[in-house]
Amino acid sequence: MTDFRSDTVTRPTAAMRDAMARAEVGDDVFGDDPTINQLQAQAAQLLGFEDALFATSGTQTNLLGLLAHCERGEEAIVGQQWHTYKWEAGGMAVLGSIQPQPLENEADGTIALSAIEAAIKPDDSHFAITRLVVMENTTGGKVLPMDYLREVRALATRRGLATHLDGARLFNAAIEVGARRTAGRLEGDRHGLTTTTDPRAVAREICAQFDSVSVCLSKGLGAPVGSLLLGSRPLITRARRWRKMLGGGMRQAGILAAGGLHALDHHIDRLADDHALAQQLSDGLNRVAQTHARPGEGLHADTPQTNIVFVRIDDAIATDFAAHLLTHGVRSTGSVGRYGSGLVQRWVTHLDVGPAEVERALQVVQGFFETRSKN
Repeated sequence: MTDFRSDTVTRPTAAMRDAMARAEVGDDVFGDDPTINQLQAQAAQLLGFEDALFATSGTQTNLLGLLAHCERGEEAIVGQQWHTYKWEAGGMAVLGSIQPQPLENEADGTIALSAIEAAIKPDDSHFAITRLVVMENTTGGKVLPMDYLREVRALATRRGLATHLDGARLFNAAIEVGARRTAGRLEGDRHGLTTTTDPRAVAREICAQFDSVSVCLSKGLGAPVGSLLLGSRPLITRARRWRKMLGGGMRQAGILAAGGLHALDHHIDRLADDHALAQQLSDGLNRVAQTHARPGEGLHADTPQTNIVFVRIDDAIATDFAAHLLTHGVRSTGSVGRYGSGLVQRWVTHLDVGPAEVERALQVVQGFFETRSKN
């Protein structure tokens, strides 16, 4: 079975399992689990924040960030396609009585600055109080330009708003920004404030545009469980109280935090391999379809920016194609209308996918078209 459904399916490496088995633990609710404390301190220092909080998932750290920023009856500006609005079960509204103000995303994943400005409510008792602007980077595998993030921050500051980043795949974004700088492709980074290409420094540069950031350890970084919320000490203190209220206080969770520490120490740079394999996968899928598919019975793979490839399947073959993949042990996600019109599959490369797995998947796809052409 080759699993392209998500980078959440990664399994801990042998080295990570060893680190987890050896982790020193305490009681985190009392604040004395040394491994959790180390993870929080190391992540905060790495990304330029005063403090950090370890929690079970990115959904939880996003929610904790929103709850720490906003009171009941206040409002967060979000994208229609942001996870904080669309894919996290309405938590901000259900649990925090926070009003989401969703705005349409542009084709590149951004939200027009003019739309953000227009959505900010005046100081009038008829309206929810606009308190927060939320971004997501990467979003659908796309990287928000550095200049755009600076402009969002400047707008928020000018209007007295805080900023939060859903940075579940923050380091994927940082890897791609560094690659663009190395290649001299600096569009979207016009100001040239820095030329750093190290993903840790780039991630810190991204985080500098936000008051709080949520970072997943269990996606491309390959830890089995956990995410981090980073921010100021007062914000993290509020978030810690919310975590307790939501039932998220953990005890000897240093075993889990050790996986996160190992990921931060060993799995950031290797994300570039996932990006390269996503490009190889995209190129291969398009090549197979162009060579073997009949007119109207093909597919088109978008060019990935990071580790996510969206594949648009012609309606005539959609059902049979999906069934063929599953029968031959190739797993991906996909549905009609979820990512656009028609059937769109999402293929994600990650720690447990190597060149051999990509090649095998391409052979399975080729086999589908070859069999169909004979019928």
